[in-house]
Amino acid sequence: MRITILAAALSIPLFGFGSMPSAWSQAATPAPAHKPRIAVMDFDYATVKTDSAALFGSDQDIGSGIARFLEENLVKGGRYTLIDRKAIETVMKEQNFSNSDRADPTNAAKIGRLLSVDAILVGSITEFGNEKKNVGVGGGGLGRVGGIVGGFGHNNTKAHVGITAKLVNIDTGEIMAVEDSKGESHRGGFSVGGGGCQWYHGCGGGQLNMGSSDFENTIIGEATKAAVDNLTASLEADSSKIVARTVVVEGIVAGVSGNDIVLNIGSRSGIKVGDQFNVLRVKSEIKDPTTGAVIRRLTDTIGVIKATDVDEGSAVCAPVSGTDFKIGDRIKTVVQ
Repeated sequence: MRITILAAALSIPLFGFGSMPSAWSQAATPAPAHKPRIAVMDFDYATVKTDSAALFGSDQDIGSGIARFLEENLVKGGRYTLIDRKAIETVMKEQNFSNSDRADPTNAAKIGRLLSVDAILVGSITEFGNEKKNVGVGGGGLGRVGGIVGGFGHNNTKAHVGITAKLVNIDTGEIMAVEDSKGESHRGGFSVGGGGCQWYHGCGGGQLNMGSSDFENTIIGEATKAAVDNLTASLEADSSKIVARTVVVEGIVAGVSGNDIVLNIGSRSGIKVGDQFNVLRVKSEIKDPTTGAVIRRLTDTIGVIKATDVDEGSAVCAPVSGTDFKIGDRIKTVVQ
């Protein structure tokens, strides 16, 4: 398989983070003719790990949670198309990237090239905590982080969330845009405490869940929403800075069964259901007389096929025109 990068955008759906309340979604705005295709990495949260653990009673991956809130906003905004998060996780696992690599532009660029996106978004959470004004109900107070140990109660506290995000050019590693966003609660209210709270699965004392409408009623939820909304607005304005890319996809027919033609490439190469490919059969190879290396292959066009089912490493296609497709035939197309 060989992939040649030129210039424009792919389009692939996003599977969001759970069932999020509508209040987290930005109102849709007019989309550009060619939307940049990006991947959002989970945010690094090492700087605020102690603060967030104090709020939730254990170490929760708030970087992953905030990335998913941001993804939902960006999809609703319509300025970008976003890649399936499962594809990002698969590539990170295959490349043996750890959570500590999340905010590294060089590693992010490598992941972006493997995903065939136009740009990749990396970032970090710089602030995540409460400033307690009065003692709350239900447990002892915690300094700057605030919160209620062993439960959650009503407090006069003010929560702060800070996020930094960078859009990275996947070909050069250049940082095309840097955005800093902050969110702050504007009222006292329910604050998330320990005592069994789980970032994804709720709390033992009150069944609070980040994916439910209850989360936005907490002061940390209000501050998180404000920070993500502010960051979304800035990133939507940055969409014009991304140079769209065109991906020339080439592969091989790996199997033929009736009208099913199976290719040896799939979504990791940029293929999606509905893409069409010219099927080429090599009739002769021209070799360099001094090195013996193949310098050109002369081909005949056998027909056109269309992708009907795609996974990460393969695609099933059906004939559009032509017959007698064989294993070893080559395919080529330009994916927009």
